[in-house]
Amino acid sequence: MAFTDLQDYINKLDASGRLTRIAAEVDAVLEITEIADRLVKQGGPALLFERVKDSPYPLAINLFGTLERTCFAFGVAGFDDIARRVMSFIPTAMPGTLMDKMKLLWSMKDIKNFQPRGMRSGPCQEVIEKDGPLLKSLPVLQCWPKDAGRFVTLPLVITKHPETGVQNMGMYRMQIIDERRAFMHWHLHHDGAGHHRLNLERGRDTEVAIALGCDPATLYSATAPLPPGLDELLFAGFLRNSPVETVKAATVDLMVPAHAEFVLEGTVSAETSIEGPVGDHTGFYSDADQYPVFTLRA
Repeated sequence: MAFTDLQDYINKLDASGRLTRIAAEVDAVLEITEIADRLVKQGGPALLFERVKDSPYPLAINLFGTLERTCFAFGVAGFDDIARRVMSFIPTAMPGTLMDKMKLLWSMKDIKNFQPRGMRSGPCQEVIEKDGPLLKSLPVLQCWPKDAGRFVTLPLVITKHPETGVQNMGMYRMQIIDERRAFMHWHLHHDGAGHHRLNLERGRDTEVAIALGCDPATLYSATAPLPPGLDELLFAGFLRNSPVETVKAATVDLMVPAHAEFVLEGTVSAETSIEGPVGDHTGFYSDADQYPVFTLRA
């Protein structure tokens, strides 16, 4: 099953009894994550908070909190189904005969069907805002009491190699600083950080687009340990069995998922400052450290 977008996935979770809607107003600072933490540990349903304090937008959480729900997100009975599909594209031995080579080429042709499909317009650009408290209006969560602030959840960070023009999509945490700025927590070995270093050597800022709220396969692909040079959106298309539709960003020279709920466009400059601490998946707080700053355009 290929979900068109996050709303499609949420609606199908709802229709299948896997989602609970919460109409009472809740706070994105500490309250939502405390509720979600209890539900995750109980194997509870996905949650849709319809009224978030100080934000006009609803918030979904625990969308992939059980093995069964994650398999539902990818439209498979088990993850081995995906592994078998991946292996079917990998030759076990070099083709020796002309017939073997023809068979390999025939199987590889299907990969072209998963290439991202560029569109002239997309739902993510139905509204384009360049003014106002753009970051502050989003229902961004603070999870733990000693977190330095609110951190964007599951951001798909898109950058481009300044020489080859090849895009990369990674997932790096982002602490909100104010209405227009956030930290970009990319480590030295991350592709986005490599693109940024190359841009700094050329004396220019790095254009960045951050997609929030995409379909499950696209969300996962930004975290997948893919070989260098393999397009994350191509892999998402493979997982979906349907190409990801993309559209040219409004203010930066990047292609973005057309069905994202939000796209944050802007630049990362040479400016750095202290980000963190933040509660980590290890069960401890990560120390504060110097990281570059993302500045929002639209």
